[in-house]
Amino acid sequence: MPTKPTAKPKEAAPPEAALPTSLSGKGRRIAAEYLQRILTARVYDVARETPLEPARALSRRIGNHVLLKREDQQPVFSFKLRGAYNKMARLDAQALARGVICASAGNHAQGVALAARRLGCRAVVVMPVTTPKLKVDAVHALGGEVVLQGDSYSDAYAHALGLQAREGLAFVHPFDDPDVIAGQGTVAMEILRQHQGPLDAVFVAIGGGGLAAGVAAYIKALRPEVRIIGVQTVDSDAMLRSVKAGRRVMLTDVGLFSDGTAVKQVGAETFRIVRELVDDYVCVDTDAVCAAIKDVFQDTRSVLEPAGALPVAAIKQYAETHKLKGRTFVAITCGANMNFDRLRFVAERAEFGERREALFAVTIPEVRGSFKRFCELIGPRSVTEFNYRISDEDEAHVFVGLTISRRDEAERIERHFVRHGFGTVNLTDDELAKEHVRHMVGGRSELARDERLFRFEFPERPGALMRFLAAMHPGWNISLFHYRNQGADSGRVLVGLQVPAGDERDFAAFLRSLAYPFVEETRNPVYRLFLR
Repeated sequence: MPTKPTAKPKEAAPPEAALPTSLSGKGRRIAAEYLQRILTARVYDVARETPLEPARALSRRIGNHVLLKREDQQPVFSFKLRGAYNKMARLDAQALARGVICASAGNHAQGVALAARRLGCRAVVVMPVTTPKLKVDAVHALGGEVVLQGDSYSDAYAHALGLQAREGLAFVHPFDDPDVIAGQGTVAMEILRQHQGPLDAVFVAIGGGGLAAGVAAYIKALRPEVRIIGVQTVDSDAMLRSVKAGRRVMLTDVGLFSDGTAVKQVGAETFRIVRELVDDYVCVDTDAVCAAIKDVFQDTRSVLEPAGALPVAAIKQYAETHKLKGRTFVAITCGANMNFDRLRFVAERAEFGERREALFAVTIPEVRGSFKRFCELIGPRSVTEFNYRISDEDEAHVFVGLTISRRDEAERIERHFVRHGFGTVNLTDDELAKEHVRHMVGGRSELARDERLFRFEFPERPGALMRFLAAMHPGWNISLFHYRNQGADSGRVLVGLQVPAGDERDFAAFLRSLAYPFVEETRNPVYRLFLR
């Protein structure tokens, strides 16, 4: 059993949102109905009992005891093989001889393929074309026959039903099947066995609802005081909308960042269970999910896929919203099938999710010394990004990223710049700025006369930029500046400097005095094509 870290005692009167929810008579009947199914589920021929581990660093930071149910450590790096195998192991010999078919965004597909290999039957897997290549390759490696169709799970599902009818295959639903739900419920069986002490809430990601339904049914049957919190992304919240509407809602579009939960419509059976047994819902955005991936990496050195990190993001958001301390929460980290190519995006956006970076568009007068004066206003703050290109004779527009510790700090910085005469727009929550504009500042400029271009390596420590600016001759103008903190010991900076023809000797002495590694790129053909 995980050791309990030091934490503040619970408040005498907890917020209403943190109080247990009593079960209705219908809810009790559903929980009892599924209890025996879960206790007799066949999963351990292929699945393993995954550990329940404390997230020590995250627990200390948020003041609550956070436990990670490591379903990302399954043989297919996801919980999905539990439900798939339980369903397939219960098929008769004739059905297995014909083979099985499923539709999946990736993780269920691997579970079906692994179960089929274990049971010696054919498996046809229909996956959305948006499925990460990592998951497609994994299904192929397990012997599954992959068919790519549609942009979402729902599109793939419709195509799979057509194939099933034509080929007489047994359909293995990823969530809307009692045997699949019961298989997923074995996750909760392990949680309650591994942690028999105080437990305030279990946070579980919801796509179609299979995992949430199974977990809720088992826990509510045995420990109804434990809250079940369903987690969805703000752009794929079919279950929450359905619960609010009292009927299953079909979404027109779903966000694809968390591809494992990108479901347009939840299942009929999962909806019946979840609406009765899940106590509350949290919706998280992309930045919060990226920050949660980073949190889990810092605690475990493992990289979760977005769906696997949803519960961690929700715990942080839930605890902050309800001002909870000293509670015990479980996050089911349900998958780790992450494409390596996505890591760059995750690292970029994690700082926003942690509220550690703020973005600004700042207007400064295009006069000598104004750039340096603006840098002095930044003071000791760490600059995460700086983009500028000369484009106007009177004003310069600078794109700046700064390290912050709290979201409201961005507003204070904005007011600080404005008070000192620099027009400022806070872009911290602007999706266009975060996703695109930060990479597009620049271009050609007719004002960049006598410009020379250099790549510098600056030490990543406060004062490095000011040392550079202080050593510059007042007659040299910065016409281009691009910098982005990459987390290394040294930062790579691209600088355009307007150096008059007669100043070459002084400029060479300036470069030697800096002792910063540099490469001149003035004759680089890329510079001449796009920036000159």
